[in-house]
Amino acid sequence: MQKLVDGYKLWHEFLPHFPKSSRYTLGSKIDSLFIETIESVFKALHLGKGEKLVYLTRASIKLDLLKFFLQIAWEIKALDNKKYIRLSEKLDEIGKMLGGWLKSLK
Repeated sequence: MQKLVDGYKLWHEFLPHFPKSSRYTLGSKIDSLFIETIESVFKALHLGKGEKLVYLTRASIKLDLLKFFLQIAWEIKALDNKKYIRLSEKLDEIGKMLGGWLKSLK
């Protein structure tokens, strides 16, 4: 959970520097996906083993979408290489942790 929050804080530092032409569309979508992923993981932390799977699967899908939209932001040069790499590294680590958690439940 903390790594996800740290990733969001990093994104939040970058958002004001996002081009205005994309800030309220793509930037907003990325922001929403971050928040939805955090919410799903938070819910999973507070549920019984049987109910966790639904929320962790949802978080995993949201995380994949988040990575996809960040890649688009990088491709259209709304994010520079350095920022994209920093965020991608954090999200890859989070993805591995989520994947391990999902695997342990299955």
